[in-house]
Amino acid sequence: MSNQVMEQEKRSMTYSVNGEEIKLSPAIVTKYLKRGNKDLTDQEITMFMMLCKTQRLNPFLNEAYVVKFGQDANIIVGKGAFMRRAETNKCYEGFEAGLIVLRNNEVIHTEGNFKLKDDVLLGAWAKVYRSDRKYPTISQVPFDEYTTGKSTWLQKPTTMIRKVAIVQAMREAFPSDLNGMYTSEEIDTDENLEVVDDAVSEVKKEVETNANQQQAQPNFSRQADVVEAEVVTEPVQATMDIPLEDAEDMPDVFK
Repeated sequence: MSNQVMEQEKRSMTYSVNGEEIKLSPAIVTKYLKRGNKDLTDQEITMFMMLCKTQRLNPFLNEAYVVKFGQDANIIVGKGAFMRRAETNKCYEGFEAGLIVLRNNEVIHTEGNFKLKDDVLLGAWAKVYRSDRKYPTISQVPFDEYTTGKSTWLQKPTTMIRKVAIVQAMREAFPSDLNGMYTSEEIDTDENLEVVDDAVSEVKKEVETNANQQQAQPNFSRQADVVEAEVVTEPVQATMDIPLEDAEDMPDVFK
């Protein structure tokens, strides 16, 4: 066994999620759980592994993944993980959520994520109930503060903003369970999408130019398809600090 493999095994960690054993190592994170076109640093890999362990997340079910397109990595947690963690808390008593719209010059709070054609979408709201608290935790978020106007925000604006309101209310209602966990909807993961799209456009232009030349290389077309597939399937980086709560398991270099 090479020294590199031994070091990878030394830094691996195993924990349990719902009775299922999860094993993470730098090699596994890099090969299967990292999205984006930039390499992760050792610190970023360790931070991701520690968050998954301390928050009991199963990254192989897309409950968490790490994205890196620019200088900093971003750890994303799925909405399903928020719901599962809330449901395991004995004090959880459900939630309500909906949209905030302007209808006939009146601000209306609707339920669900349905709105009328002429409604102006202002934001979303959510209430999370706990049996040990007199009042629910309420979250109201403005649409214009989170929308990027691109990608899924353009196609499904009501679904996206309602999801932001829910996870924010969940995090405030269960800070011990959900601290340090953020979804892609809360972060501008479309921030660098235009930059990536520009790169793809340049590749396509080069492909078309070469295709019109006498000695065109057909491999360019296949390369462009691969680049385009990566852009569509991978979220984009945004900066976020992730707290580490389980310091005892951290490598000495990060203590």
